[in-house]
Amino acid sequence: MWTYLGNARHKLLAHWLVEHSFGTIASNIMTMTTALPNQLKIALKEWATVCDALATGRQIILLRKGGIYEAAGEFELENREFLLFPTYLHQNAPMLKTAYRAGLTSVSAEPGEVHLASAGIVSDIIQLSNRQQIDAIDDEHVWAPPLIDMRVNYKPENPLYLLIIRAYRLPAAVIVPNTPAYAGCKSWVPLDEPIALAGAAPALGDSAFESRRSSILKRLSPGA
Repeated sequence: MWTYLGNARHKLLAHWLVEHSFGTIASNIMTMTTALPNQLKIALKEWATVCDALATGRQIILLRKGGIYEAAGEFELENREFLLFPTYLHQNAPMLKTAYRAGLTSVSAEPGEVHLASAGIVSDIIQLSNRQQIDAIDDEHVWAPPLIDMRVNYKPENPLYLLIIRAYRLPAAVIVPNTPAYAGCKSWVPLDEPIALAGAAPALGDSAFESRRSSILKRLSPGA
């Protein structure tokens, strides 16, 4: 089972790809509209190491359980456009591939200030059905097998979704106080003030992003 979840434009693309067995995907895939808004006031919490991987173009995916809902017959994420809110407290070296463990230090609390240096737009939402799908794109992320196991096995009754992210780097990090309102185990953080995004640059150029995106979609497809 491979389920593609997105807006209507994305669904039409997915149906075409399935019918054509993902043949010559790179030359036939639609270009997604991934322009950032002028400002954002919502941030997604993620490990700082993963935020860095997204901001540098090393990784263009995230995994989520929950937070996907159906509205007017379409599957959606609560926020498709967001700033990346780096967190440090729960980063765990064994959960990362060896190459990405350097510089990790044990902390007892999150820092008093948050450096908001990047933003993301979700271009695709894919419901996964088995662990092998993630194994097929092992080169596309910084996570070690224990983290993948944890994501797959956590609340097994809930679907696991893969999000493809177009990341953008802000011209300079915006530093905001890490207020008590931002604390706690929650994914989405409404910020006190909107953050301007003028001058933000994509982590990957259009052709590089589309190539990576197409490769991921192809490898997640049935029979890949």
